[in-house]
Amino acid sequence: MIAFMVAGTASGVGKTTVALTLMAMLRERGLRVQPFKCGPDFLDTGHHSAICGRASRNLDTWMLDDEANRAIFSSGIRSADAAIVEGMMGLYDGVAGGGEEGSAAQIAKLLALPVVLVIDAGKSARSIAAVVKGFESFDPAVHFAGIVLNHVGSDRHYRLLETSILSVTTTPLLGYLSTDPAIAIPERHLGLHTTEETTSVENRLTAFAQTGRNLNILPLLNLSRLDATAESEIIPAPCLGQTRVRIGVARDKAFSFYYEDNFDLLRENGAEILDFSPLSDAGLPHDLDCLYLGGGYPELYADVLSRNTAMSSEIRAFVESGKPVYAECGGMIYLGQALTTLDGHSYTMAGVLPMEFEMTPRLVRFGYVNVEFIADCLLGDKGTEVRGHSFHCSRALPVAHIPTTYRLKYSLSGREEIEGYRFKNVLASYVHLHFRGNPAMAASLVRAALQARNEEVQV
Repeated sequence: MIAFMVAGTASGVGKTTVALTLMAMLRERGLRVQPFKCGPDFLDTGHHSAICGRASRNLDTWMLDDEANRAIFSSGIRSADAAIVEGMMGLYDGVAGGGEEGSAAQIAKLLALPVVLVIDAGKSARSIAAVVKGFESFDPAVHFAGIVLNHVGSDRHYRLLETSILSVTTTPLLGYLSTDPAIAIPERHLGLHTTEETTSVENRLTAFAQTGRNLNILPLLNLSRLDATAESEIIPAPCLGQTRVRIGVARDKAFSFYYEDNFDLLRENGAEILDFSPLSDAGLPHDLDCLYLGGGYPELYADVLSRNTAMSSEIRAFVESGKPVYAECGGMIYLGQALTTLDGHSYTMAGVLPMEFEMTPRLVRFGYVNVEFIADCLLGDKGTEVRGHSFHCSRALPVAHIPTTYRLKYSLSGREEIEGYRFKNVLASYVHLHFRGNPAMAASLVRAALQARNEEVQV
């Protein structure tokens, strides 16, 4: 099987563009391509999934231990012909400047993945050879499968760069990409536009494949990888008896930030996942036992969400019934009383939580975060410790006291705070949690849903 990582010299050099191009080129050859993303990103995984027709998986050596990462990779590549892992930031950039923890390089070594290095060559000449030499020699344990140059001005420019690079390395130079509006993905405050907002999958697949006309992928097709992680494959847990619970998941243009493995774990514990749209549906799916509202861009669709009063009414009734609701980031905002956007407009939200939110012009509390449960909650017992990620441009306005269940410590700033709001049977937080970091979280949520179902039957 073919497996490699696409990594960059820094953020913004074009890793996602190159990764999507290579995915499209392999798919054009008839290969089944399994995509992965290093780190906590939700946006890139959405684009991967659209191009590959398979759900992209997140690998993360800060939120997850080595065994979990190996298991996610091994399970993901079942029935695939190729695996492409997109790195994050620069290849060697980790949680802190002094070590590799959380870096793409750490994952490449953990999974024995050779690296395709992406370099922004837009303003480069001979000095690009020093960049290549430096990256190749920085960590001898990292192996390189190829180099791709991005933002190359012309074929003549590429030949100049090629001469310089090949004077210092035997790593294959796979070619180059030029700026191509046909594959450009617009950006906004949290990163790229979601895949739900772009053109049709068929058109993008064709466009990305054509963009690779100046790439030679034969060296990648000749890669072979020993499956050193097969022993770590995830074995689905048995369902809890014959009883199944039905969990409604908010999925549309406003809510799309989810780790796919969270759903796998919920299913393994006996849950059926049913998608619904707070934007366009008039009500919830029938006979639900739990709601899961992930992050996304509710601020972009605040007016539509506000006007869908039928959905808001159903969600309030669901909460009043005592059934569990788990909400992260954008999902928490939607459950609030109101959201004020940057232009000063205030929009009524679902009206569940006694909280209001406002958008901010820059990121707030960004980065990895340690989470300790300071009280029993839907995801586990008091004293449970997990890791997550915070990524938002909004804040909760001060309100009267609401019970909290999380003690947070942010990895970048060291700042500590109390969060994880508990209201009725709702657990809401800005923190995105990867359930593979502590699979007991998924089991706990399903147990809460089962309890609610049993109580409803008894009534």
